[in-house]
Formats: sequence, C-alpha cells, structure tokens
Amino acid sequence: MATDPSSFRAFFGSVPTAVAVVTAAAPGGGPHGFTCNSFTAVSADPPLLLVCADHRSRTLPTVLTAEAFVVHLLAEGGADLGRRFAGSPADKFAGLRWRPSSVAGDAPVIEDDAILAWAECALADVVSMGDHSVLVGRMENAVVRPQRPVLYQRGVFSPWRVACEAMPQA
Repeated sequence: MATDPSSFRAFFGSVPTAVAVVTAAAPGGGPHGFTCNSFTAVSADPPLLLVCADHRSRTLPTVLTAEAFVVHLLAEGGADLGRRFAGSPADKFAGLRWRPSSVAGDAPVIEDDAILAWAECALADVVSMGDHSVLVGRMENAVVRPQRPVLYQRGVFSPWRVACEAMPQA
C-alpha cells in the first residue's frame, strides 16, 4: 500500500531545503512565477537542472509555451519573496524590480537583494510524473552572488547560519 499524501508531505517537509522562485513569460503575456523547493542539478556537461511544478500551477503552461524559465535561489531575507510566489496574489511582480532574460525567452530575472543566485534556462525536456511535471532546463546563463541562503523546513523559513559559518566570505 502506498504512503498517503499527508505522510508524504510530512516526510519531505522534515528535510531542510533551499528555496527557489521559478519565473517565465509567454510571448505577448505577462510574467508568471511560483515558489519551489524541489529542484536539483542533473548534469554539468551539458549544464542541466530540474525543477518540479505542480500540474495545477498557473505558471506551468507559460513555461511550456515559452520553452524557457529562470530559477532564482533565495538568500537570507528572501522569505517574503518565497511566500509571495507561493501564494496567489493578482500580481506577484507588483513592486519588484525585474528585467526580461536575454537568453531564456524573456522570462523575468528578479533584481532583488533577496536573490542569492539565478539560472536562465531553455526548456530541454518535460516529464509528467504523478501530480507534477519535471522540467529539465539547459542553463544558458548563471549568476551567483555572495549572500547566504535561506532554508525551508516544516513550513518555516530560516537562515542557514551553521553551514555558513564555514563558508568563505567573498
């Protein structure tokens, strides 16, 4: 018998994870985005990453149409941004500075101190798995800044201070 969805969420919710905001823009459409903590590296050569998007996500159709997206890793102080893109406000981008990507189909690149790093991606593959789609992105450009990351565990955002103590400062 398979594990029920509640136990599944409790199991994975107990794992501290980094947090990302994934953005996309369809031709002629506005920007879209969602918060994600299911993402990982796939390959260094070629540079591939994956993110998982709920089939109910309003951003997923935009990613599929645009065939491009940007993954923004959140820094300490990024909890509000993570909550904003996890929710359903009418305009998640209201008051945010962002620019269209020049290499990822005009997907929004958020220009905020709450962003630790971002990867501009071309959609390389999509696999439907259960209630999510696995989006594989070919990294066309990546930028990493010296901020510290934020973690998410059991519904709480927190700083990653212990791991950062050993991290060299840039």
